[in-house]
Amino acid sequence: MSNKYMPHTEEDIRVMLDKIGVNTIDDLYSDVPQEVIYKEEYDIPSAMSEIELRRHFEELGKKNQRLTVFAGGGVYDHYSPSTVAHLLQRSEFYTAYTPYQPEISQGTLQYIFEYQSIISELTGMEATNASMYDGATATAEAMFMMVASAKKKNRVLLSATIADRVINVVKTYGKFHGVEVTVIPEKDGITDFDAVKEELTKGDVAGLIVPTPNKYGIIEDFSGYAETLHAVKAYLCVNADPSTLAVLRTPAEWGADVACGDGQSLGMPLNFGGPYLGYISCAKGMLRKMPGRVVGATKDADGKRSFVLTLQAREQHIRREKATSNICSNQSLMALYATIYVALMGKQGMREVNIKSCDGAHYLYDALLATGKFQPLFPGKPFLKEFVMTTDLDIKALNERLLENGIMGGLDLGDGKISFAVTEKRTKEEIDNLISLILA
Repeated sequence: MSNKYMPHTEEDIRVMLDKIGVNTIDDLYSDVPQEVIYKEEYDIPSAMSEIELRRHFEELGKKNQRLTVFAGGGVYDHYSPSTVAHLLQRSEFYTAYTPYQPEISQGTLQYIFEYQSIISELTGMEATNASMYDGATATAEAMFMMVASAKKKNRVLLSATIADRVINVVKTYGKFHGVEVTVIPEKDGITDFDAVKEELTKGDVAGLIVPTPNKYGIIEDFSGYAETLHAVKAYLCVNADPSTLAVLRTPAEWGADVACGDGQSLGMPLNFGGPYLGYISCAKGMLRKMPGRVVGATKDADGKRSFVLTLQAREQHIRREKATSNICSNQSLMALYATIYVALMGKQGMREVNIKSCDGAHYLYDALLATGKFQPLFPGKPFLKEFVMTTDLDIKALNERLLENGIMGGLDLGDGKISFAVTEKRTKEEIDNLISLILA
């Protein structure tokens, strides 16, 4: 079973098989039913020249349909400057993995430091790690941080207004780590604060996780949350869309102890679901409970500015049972993506992204109301770039018609509810076209 693309010789294979007590490679699959094993020749095309191969892939590419996206649900079609991808694909970034040898990893350490600084500025928190796989797993890790900090409290409250997929991931992590997760009901599209207060009276709550904006696109008011939680020695975690923090109140301004979320909104392409970026920021007092690593700035023996791994709470560095987590890195490539994107956009650019998204979302909201076919699910609630409406229309049929016209419509939330999102990429002409198709 030799293959020219595999480096193992027949002798290598024989040694490995002898080591595990198996005669042939086929014996490794002896438990697979013979009827499901393909025994014919594979239909693999013959070799092509470079020009033929390029033409072949161009034809395949024409089968893709580029859509105008009006869906959100936690993943947003923001624009990314071409410079980001160009820099990201440089070999020194693209092939770099771990910065464990600071003597030769100053470039990697510096951009991680810059990433931490950017996320800390957006969230207002004192420290940020680098980094997490995605927003859902980052939220689960934030849960563990609160439990570890609270001591002898093993229950975390989770607002029902957080995205369902995040709730499911947090529940799964909690189940297999012995953490009890209680979902706080929503009331008129926002977290029921009275229900939070009632749960806190039981004395076993380590912390509460709330979103901004929430799964309906609503910007919730968390006034009094931190004070109420801190009064019973519990913690507040805000799951925030980092792009919106350029214009919204930060987790730190809400009095949060931990901030987490998904960095996809920082210009990352939709990419059928990834790779994305999860972030965690926290107050200084919780720093040692944070998973992953933290890069710090210092001076070398010659007095020059340099960068080092300041905190490494990973199982590779300390006793496994003492590690905060073993899910600690997405190899920082997407952290670099976020760093380049925010650096290019700057404060004014980040504000403009949100202003244009907000203007477009409210224009679409008003236009949908004017059709007479849609009603607001939560009238009067503030939103930025995403909102939910109700309709008597067949949402599945509507989205199929929109798809035929090159548009990815709103997310069907069931029971006649549909969610729309508008980013700075959507033009007035595209929104008007959406409305005309709805009215057709």
